[in-house]
Amino acid sequence: MENPRPEKVAVVDEVRAKLEAADATVLTEYRGLNVAATAQLRRSLREAGGEYKVYKNTLVRFAARDLGLEIEHLLTGPTAIAFVEGDPVLVAKALRDFARTNPNLVIKGGLLGDKPLAEADIRALADVEPREVLLAKLAGAMAAPMQQFASLLSALPRNFAYGLKALIEQGGAPGAPADAPAPAADETPAVEADASAADETPAVEADAPAATTDAPEPAAESADTDQES
Repeated sequence: MENPRPEKVAVVDEVRAKLEAADATVLTEYRGLNVAATAQLRRSLREAGGEYKVYKNTLVRFAARDLGLEIEHLLTGPTAIAFVEGDPVLVAKALRDFARTNPNLVIKGGLLGDKPLAEADIRALADVEPREVLLAKLAGAMAAPMQQFASLLSALPRNFAYGLKALIEQGGAPGAPADAPAPAADETPAVEADASAADETPAVEADAPAATTDAPEPAAESADTDQES
């Protein structure tokens, strides 16, 4: 601008500051919108985190050139700009929903940061779920394995206790019931008694022949006595 008026310089500075601070920018044509419809659009965009402003295309062009932004081809006809500070998805949804009932609103294109967006890109952005919903889904997906792991850890002591209890009841671990081995204890003395009886029987049989071989000796002595007499 040659010899610009101070008010124009102030507007260019304002537009430049808003473009720099915005997370996204959407340029629209509002030809045919009445005052009531424009006020409704401003209100819905404000609720979504956007600010809807109308500037002269020439002044916006100067601000965009200063920042090296590629939006000059969108600055034709009556143009209003939605500056987004926050989630651009919400503003894109608000513009799409308003345009469904107000066809006079035309979405031209815009910027995501400093990256150019076509009109189709902004419509696609409107179909994306809001950031909070995506983060909640991500957190849920990450929490699910942790919850399963925690359930597994909590089940281990419980399962161990069940297994130990079953083992004790079967007599296979310390703490088993005292009367569990009673049958085996009753049988042991019977086996020992049989073994003692078996050991004593051969001793009697072994002594019997010794008594038999000693029996004839008295008879021999009797024969010698008769001969002497």
